[in-house]
Amino acid sequence: MKITMIGTGYVGLVTGTCFAEFGHHVTCVDKIEDKISQLKAGKIPIYEPGLDLLVGKNVNEGRLQFTTSLDDAIPEAEAIFIAVGTPSSRRGDGYADLTYIYAAAKEIAHYLQGYTVIIDKSTVPVGTARQVARIIREENPTADFSVASNPEFLREGAAITDFMRPDRVVIGVESEKSERVLREVYKPLFLRDTPIVSTTIETAELTKYAANAFLAVKISFINEIASVCEAVGADVSDLAKGIGMDGRIGNKFLHPGPGYGGSCFPKDTLALMRIVQEYGESVRIVEAAVEVNAAQKARMVKKIRDMLGGSESGKTIAVLGLTFKPETDDMREAPATTILPALLEKGARIKAHDPKGMEEAKHYLPEGIEYMENSYEACEGADAVVLMTEWNQYRALDLDRLKVIMKEPVFIDLRNVYDPATMQEIGFRYMGIGRK
Repeated sequence: MKITMIGTGYVGLVTGTCFAEFGHHVTCVDKIEDKISQLKAGKIPIYEPGLDLLVGKNVNEGRLQFTTSLDDAIPEAEAIFIAVGTPSSRRGDGYADLTYIYAAAKEIAHYLQGYTVIIDKSTVPVGTARQVARIIREENPTADFSVASNPEFLREGAAITDFMRPDRVVIGVESEKSERVLREVYKPLFLRDTPIVSTTIETAELTKYAANAFLAVKISFINEIASVCEAVGADVSDLAKGIGMDGRIGNKFLHPGPGYGGSCFPKDTLALMRIVQEYGESVRIVEAAVEVNAAQKARMVKKIRDMLGGSESGKTIAVLGLTFKPETDDMREAPATTILPALLEKGARIKAHDPKGMEEAKHYLPEGIEYMENSYEACEGADAVVLMTEWNQYRALDLDRLKVIMKEPVFIDLRNVYDPATMQEIGFRYMGIGRK
């Protein structure tokens, strides 16, 4: 099939490349000329393991191309996916900003030829696809098209695997004809018996928000339980195993930490709250999860301060990991963007390292943070080390070396990577989350 992907951000680039790997002919469109030039030159603007190789392979085999021209991409397309950004509104009210979605629909309309299915791949509020259809009809009354919703469920750092071997594919359609097109798009997955959930457009639009909200609730739940564990002298790691083995609960997203972040959970939980408010309803559990997440980040600042004797002023803090999770360079809503400014403001010196996120971090963190070449350089002369993100290379640090080069042997483990007893035996003052 001939597929056009509008937008070459994280979702658009990964999705377009994987569709090409399926055997489809994919054209990815973006207005940013520099981005398209880089992609044509084989430079990938985001870090996602394996994506550079997959892009190069499909470009070389003629199934994937990049352009800034809709005229080159729209007329022959059988399916057009809109995968542009839907950031939180600049008003700060939590609503998703649909400016780019609607602008894309308006431009697409003028180039449509023959029957085409236009699919929202971006995470959008309920009713967006209907508005896309309205805009296209107003711009081009003779256009022959259907709209559909096909939410993405990609985890940064594991997006290619998630796309190629998904738990399910959700398609929201309004006609049998558009459903046939989408099933053809995903036909390679049928051979792997991947479940295809076909539903109404509105249900598909809401499904992504509900899924992300549920996972956010799960994270906030275990972070609150971690606080209880600290109060009563229990161990949250063992507790998480105890409840996670229950098939009704599952062990995923039961790892305490400094709070959730990234491009999805913070934005989507707020957007869901605004959606339901418009209909006179509420999602009080989600509202509580958002509040707990904000409080968790503030709580981490206090834990670090307490381990430094009550004040961070004049202290050197080594921070290992800046991105919101490993295997990505994404700094959006990362806990570091809340925690580190608070420490800097009170006079701390911060030396930071991250395997992939340091250049991106400079756009999100205030001036004054020192970015180091490796983890040991960051820890040299430090009064404390804070393990913020659990990259693999931080899981087996030379602890004896660390103790020698640090000014004070204080280890603050916000991801519970290390064993408390082992750390104390080596001579560290150790603090995790929800542990004795």
